[in-house]
Amino acid sequence: MTIKEILQIKAHRPWDIPKKPWQFYQEWNKAIFLHWEVELSDLEKLVPKEIEIDLFDGKPWVSLVAFTMEKIRPRFLPSFPPISNFDEINIRTYVKMNGKTGVYFLSMEGGKKLSCAVAKGISELPYRFSKTERTENRYQSRNAEFNDNLDLEYTVGKQIQEKTHFDKWLTERYALFQETEKSINQFEIHHVEWPVKEISFNSCVIDYPRFKFLIKRKPDKMQYSDGVQVIAWGKHQNKRA
Repeated sequence: MTIKEILQIKAHRPWDIPKKPWQFYQEWNKAIFLHWEVELSDLEKLVPKEIEIDLFDGKPWVSLVAFTMEKIRPRFLPSFPPISNFDEINIRTYVKMNGKTGVYFLSMEGGKKLSCAVAKGISELPYRFSKTERTENRYQSRNAEFNDNLDLEYTVGKQIQEKTHFDKWLTERYALFQETEKSINQFEIHHVEWPVKEISFNSCVIDYPRFKFLIKRKPDKMQYSDGVQVIAWGKHQNKRA
């Protein structure tokens, strides 16, 4: 699908596409979504006070999303595979700010050191390198500094034809909010609605010691997607008090 075609598909969005020119193109492919219902009091310790935690039926959620980033590039430049293509894992929660719903990252890992450095330098997002290996139906990651360990062996199931409101609440997010010392940075994105499939696991090792109080059991909900093409805009800085 061309970028022009993607930008014309917008009925599923909760607000209008930004009027200013987009800045980056990227693809989020072969995405594994793992979701946990958590306690608000636990999550509030990790989210800046300027950002409101979004709730579904009165409860907050945390998700681990493991996918392959591909073809990321600035608007007027081609992608460069040694940097543009890498495996990524993020742990996120669901938030609101400035009248928009979005996500906030508790953790971000990339499978290439140079890709992490470039992405962090441009976006100020908290990328860090983890040794990652992805093969057919298996996703592995290890970070010695934080003692993080992920090992997923999975089988992709059938397409989910009728997504629930909750399915969409977890996946259809078109803003990202992330703090720096002086600001809360806001990013806007656009893509077509996520196509979602069922997924099952032959083995599922998820060990993130810093988030043991959030990710402490098997996921409450799981999803898989072949991926989406993503248009992104530059960051908008909201000054912190």
